[in-house]
Amino acid sequence: MPIYEYRCSDCGKTSSHLVIKRDDFSPYCKYCGSRSVTKLVSRINVRLSEETRLEKLADPAIMGGLDENNPKSMAKWMKKMGGLVGDELGEDLDQVVDEAMEEVADETRSKDKSD
Repeated sequence: MPIYEYRCSDCGKTSSHLVIKRDDFSPYCKYCGSRSVTKLVSRINVRLSEETRLEKLADPAIMGGLDENNPKSMAKWMKKMGGLVGDELGEDLDQVVDEAMEEVADETRSKDKSD
């Protein structure tokens, strides 16, 4: 499918667009509406069958290397799980995880300053 991604110069967010007819399409940011966007080189997305996704989720090896007390380890695991679950979690999962990691880092810095 011809899905193109664009990063907004105004708000910095990435929007994905399914483009059927390129002649009729004018890219824009889905978040702020800006037309000041840059086309990105996108990752290849391979759709797995539901059966294959469930098999991968059931594999105990997916928990290998997971440190529940390490936020970076948890973020990596969440992104991996989100990739296996697919669109059901929404296309912004990576961004949400990254924002949560920034909040944890800010809290850690604040705590370190107060100690």
